[in-house]
Amino acid sequence: MQRTAVNPVKWSAELGFNQGELVTGHTRTLYISGQTAMSKDGKPEHDGDMAAQLALSLDNLEAVLGEAGMSLADLVRLNVYTTDVDLLFQQYGVLASRLGAAGVAPSTTMLGVTRLAIPGQLVELEGIVVA
Repeated sequence: MQRTAVNPVKWSAELGFNQGELVTGHTRTLYISGQTAMSKDGKPEHDGDMAAQLALSLDNLEAVLGEAGMSLADLVRLNVYTTDVDLLFQQYGVLASRLGAAGVAPSTTMLGVTRLAIPGQLVELEGIVVA
């Protein structure tokens, strides 16, 4: 598989995401449903704590990746849903550092939403992975 960043502008790469990702020669694609701060037994965790919820959401995303034999390095698309955009931006380093450590800058969209499916959840991550 070969990934090519598509950035007609440079500001997005400086913020840690690409405008597009061209993937050629791939063999497998994984579509990951929204991952939130849920424990392994399906209980919501870290009520009101954006940083902890973001970290656990990433852990859960990586668990799905690992089960498929993939890693964050294979992430080409990330959608971030949050009930509080300003609070998420304050904790965005949690996400940016994990993606940076994996050497990946997936195309990303962040959306502010009224609420998520599970009350008390502040952030949800969904992705597309190609390996």
